[in-house]
Amino acid sequence: MKIVVLGAGLMGRAALYDVTMAEGVEVSGVFDIDNRLATEIASKYGNENTISGQLDVSDENAVFRILQDFDAVISCVTYKYNPIITKAAIRAKCHMVDLGGNNDTVNSQLEMDAEAKEAGVIIVPDCGLAPGMVSVLTADGMAKLDTVDSVKIRVGGLPQSPRPPLNYQMVFSAEGLINEYWEPCVILENGQKKTVNPMSAIEELSFDGIGDLEAFYTSGGTSTLPDTYENKLDFLDYKTIRYPGHCMMFKPMLEIGLASRQTIDVNGQQVEPRSLLKAVLDKNLTSTNLDMVLVRVTVEGKKDGADKKIVYEIIDRQASKDSLTAMMRTTAFPAAIIAWMAAAGHIDKRGCQPQELVVNPSLFLPQLQKRGINLVIREE
Repeated sequence: MKIVVLGAGLMGRAALYDVTMAEGVEVSGVFDIDNRLATEIASKYGNENTISGQLDVSDENAVFRILQDFDAVISCVTYKYNPIITKAAIRAKCHMVDLGGNNDTVNSQLEMDAEAKEAGVIIVPDCGLAPGMVSVLTADGMAKLDTVDSVKIRVGGLPQSPRPPLNYQMVFSAEGLINEYWEPCVILENGQKKTVNPMSAIEELSFDGIGDLEAFYTSGGTSTLPDTYENKLDFLDYKTIRYPGHCMMFKPMLEIGLASRQTIDVNGQQVEPRSLLKAVLDKNLTSTNLDMVLVRVTVEGKKDGADKKIVYEIIDRQASKDSLTAMMRTTAFPAAIIAWMAAAGHIDKRGCQPQELVVNPSLFLPQLQKRGINLVIREE
């Protein structure tokens, strides 16, 4: 089979590394707007059967020409290009997954379901970490219980050695971080979809070997889950994990306007506050310190008439400065696994569908373990 990665950034590199190592992949590819970067990443993370080249993903016809030669594509570019890539993938009869990150964009892709079915391909948006892997864990928990009352998803990417004052380092794009902290959050309450404010409802939690942490509402993590499970369970939410105090320090910066795209005059120049904040975050919070990713999905309900709780937990630590970061592994590997499943014929359904409806957890979860992502499942 042949699998191609679009975008040679951090996540694209990890996705290429994974598909190159995957069973049955004969040819892999990586394409980027920067041809030099694509060539460099192909050499470092691919093998002798990896091809590379320059590609402007805003050009649907150019994307189509590339995808014609592949069985599946993983989009690791900014989410705004995913609808274009989806159209090209359908035309090319090429399966597709992406890292998502924006609910409106995902909804526009889901509207192409009929076209994807007619083309005989499966398009699966939002296949990273959260949104992403946690949706498959949720589906697994839902299937194991007779009735489900609540699903609580807690995820965080953190430095192993926190540095004051924010005790945080950039583990993905600053734009993505600001979106999570600023956009409305969708949860299920009393079986119905409800919008809540980001950076609210702070709760305390802890992980063995790490200690006390906090979690609060952020946008995007629930992805399509509220639509899929509306009226099928009472409560579902998603919160981001951080070191204690992070929310109360970061939130005021957004509340005074630093997330705004409305330009303001600064010494005769028009400045967008959001762009300034992104630049400051990238400059001061970018670090090569080792990172880690924490995941906890708690599914509660009944089995055979008795109360039952299933807890899915991951603690993934970057091993060294020369290894893939934990965020790269836990974001790109799940997407690469689903692309591999699609290309290998392990996903039967066709169309543009949420992963919780088309990805078989019994096939997906062992692939995580195979890649060294240690998922612990506790049933109580």
